Amino acid sequence: MSDAPQPKPKPKITSARRLGLKMRLLSTAMEMLMVEKQDKEKEREQVLNERIPPINISGLSVQELQKLCKDLHLKIDVIDEERYDIDVKVAKNDKEIQEMNQKIYEMKSKLKRPTLKRVKLSAEQLLSVLLGSKHTKSIDFKANLKTAKKEEEKKEEVTDWRKNVEAMTGMEGRKKLFNA
Repeated sequence: MSDAPQPKPKPKITSARRLGLKMRLLSTAMEMLMVEKQDKEKEREQVLNERIPPINISGLSVQELQKLCKDLHLKIDVIDEERYDIDVKVAKNDKEIQEMNQKIYEMKSKLKRPTLKRVKLSAEQLLSVLLGSKHTKSIDFKANLKTAKKEEEKKEEVTDWRKNVEAMTGMEGRKKLFNA
């Protein structure tokens, strides 16, 4: 058997026909979306007409209009409270869903990270854990450490500059500074 790739079979429909089918599918999908949007608008109108009776304000006095406005404000406040409560519940549920999705993702993932506990071990205990039965004698780690010696800083001698003025004048003084 040869490992040569087999040529792709020719499609049964031409690319022009495939493109035409895609265009028809997209156009029918757009029409269906428009019809669905119009149906939702009609349903919304019907629900609003059922829940909210039409307000007849003709022939009402000023006091009756004020009372009507107060009643409407109270109803609006109640509805706002309900809407706020629903928003909080939805946000809480969304957060729970996100946490659960994260847990599912972690459970499905191939690399599971165990929860690590902090363990304090001395050097002796660490060696015994790593080497097992081979570790029998105790090792003093500090004995093998090199000590760092601090170089003594070169202290410049404090001299009276007046005494060296004559020695440092002219070319001889510069020559001494250059050689030093």
